[in-house]
Amino acid sequence: MTLESPESLVSAPYRPGGRHRREKVWENSPKRLVPQVAVLTGRILRRWSRDPATLVQSLVMPAVFLVALDIVLGDVIEQVTGHSGLYGQVPLVALAGGMTGAIIGAVGIMREREAGLLSRFWVVPVHRAAGLLARLAADFVRIVVITLVVMVVGLALGFRFEQGILAAVVWVFMPALFGVALSAAVLTLALFSSSTIAPQATEIVIAILMFFSIGFVPLDQYPKWLQPFVEHQPVSTTIKAMKGLSLEGPIAQPVLLSVLWAAGIAAVCAVPLAIGFRKASKRG
Repeated sequence: MTLESPESLVSAPYRPGGRHRREKVWENSPKRLVPQVAVLTGRILRRWSRDPATLVQSLVMPAVFLVALDIVLGDVIEQVTGHSGLYGQVPLVALAGGMTGAIIGAVGIMREREAGLLSRFWVVPVHRAAGLLARLAADFVRIVVITLVVMVVGLALGFRFEQGILAAVVWVFMPALFGVALSAAVLTLALFSSSTIAPQATEIVIAILMFFSIGFVPLDQYPKWLQPFVEHQPVSTTIKAMKGLSLEGPIAQPVLLSVLWAAGIAAVCAVPLAIGFRKASKRG
């Protein structure tokens, strides 16, 4: 007979009118995962919502950045392409907001590791995957909210959906697809770092992906030697997909490429992320 550790057993709730009994429930039971992820996700979202700096960086700055882009480049792009530059700029700003916010989560998990909060969660009867999945779920919600805020500002500036309601719904969730994968990569880097310098250095990568994309100017405006990179990097493929979903252009191929980029990043990070989170949680 296999002996169960006390931490892996959870008491069944008291039932009035019946005899109270102890039921052996595995702490890593799949049926416990979803409610625990929901509770821990809510904890992270409440913490972010109470931090003025996080709110400004996540919601105010993307809105201001979109307005500035439209003022500076809007007319120029419309003259070159024949349509408003908002159809590239709104997806770009939504993606940028999601990517830069990944650093917030990385710094947060490093602080919780140093404070010993991760190790305290590790010794309670909670599903081992709940804490990590909650962080990714919180990032997903954060990016969707940022996308909705940017979309509303874009609509006020003249952005419109011309491909129907279903395409608009898919459009809203496209930034979260790549954003969560990037968040996993930044979290992995943070869990194996002793200081915040390494995850914060990813801002350089984010800036390159953002500035050298089709969201700023059309592809043919870049030097020919740079065009292959600009065309096939993940931010450009996601913007191209979102442009097709809102205005016109191909949809299936860029959406597929975006999914492949996100899946590839997630696959590379999955094992190191799980190992790093386990080590950080057992620290101390």
